[in-house]
Amino acid sequence: KSVKIWDVIIAGGGIIGLSLALELRQRGAEVLVLDRGEPGREASSAAAGMLAAADPATPVELRRFANESARLYPGFVRRLEDLSGSTVDFRQQGTVVLLETPEAPSGHTKLSADELRRLEPALEPGRQFAFFLQENSVDPDLLSRAAVNAARRAGVEIRSHSAVQRMNSQNGAVEVLTEAERVVSRVAVNCLGAWAGAPVRPKKGQMCYLRPQNAGLIRCVVRAPDLYLVPRSSGKILVGATVEDAGFDKSVEPETVNKLHGDAVALVPELSIAPMVESWAGLRPGTPDDLPIMGETETPGIMISSGHFRNGILLAPAAAKIMADLIMGQSPEIDISAFSPARFASVRG
Repeated sequence: KSVKIWDVIIAGGGIIGLSLALELRQRGAEVLVLDRGEPGREASSAAAGMLAAADPATPVELRRFANESARLYPGFVRRLEDLSGSTVDFRQQGTVVLLETPEAPSGHTKLSADELRRLEPALEPGRQFAFFLQENSVDPDLLSRAAVNAARRAGVEIRSHSAVQRMNSQNGAVEVLTEAERVVSRVAVNCLGAWAGAPVRPKKGQMCYLRPQNAGLIRCVVRAPDLYLVPRSSGKILVGATVEDAGFDKSVEPETVNKLHGDAVALVPELSIAPMVESWAGLRPGTPDDLPIMGETETPGIMISSGHFRNGILLAPAAAKIMADLIMGQSPEIDISAFSPARFASVRG
């Protein structure tokens, strides 16, 4: 019996893998997504959802990519919502950035005490300086669910509980092995996030949801030097987040999330009476230089798109276009040579 040869097999059903699958499908490719658990339920759904393209912490090499992806986001959201029939809580109220210094970074507008009070009356910045930034946010849990449904409705095949164990390239095809089956494609893409293999390493982030009595307590995202608050349209406020080297440990430490709650109260005193309704940890895919790993590996037909660290949600639409261009043999509009897997080839030895 003849074996079906897929155009592309994607290992990993997080937002990076799902948005690539959707992009490829819309270009006519036959796509199979294999996920080790339930698609969209790992780091993608555990993220905060700030689309922080102008974050001063973003490495210089990543800025053009981040800005382009932020520009694509409204259309990306529309497509996911239309295809899936669900909402992703895309919010465009902007961000209040609190900094220790009075100099405004590029794109930031300094707020006077009166302007801040009018914008966010519940926020008490203490000695920090406040700036406004036109930035959006999304609910990553809803986004991930919508992406799974959108991809399926577009004709992408997604298989849950299919952990990819090996990819072999031979005679112009790629053989992908899971515990249960062997599947074959022309191209395979490693979108396994924190599980992508060396040099990608998991970076743990713990966060929690508070539910204030006043559902509109804050409207903007608030970003302080070591804390952020992300309001949802449901009235909940996400508080995050830590960056820890803890391997694949996803346990939530009560003292850590209690400190997050306390730090949130210091900025928004009314949160002192807001119950914590949920807490969790996600594993972000980190790399030694904090830049993604994207492009062809040394093995013909096998590509990688991982290591997006804290920006996987933001970078998904542009990463999908870039990787789809590479797979289809076209030149991407954005130079991704800084993200080449070859830069770590000597590390892997």
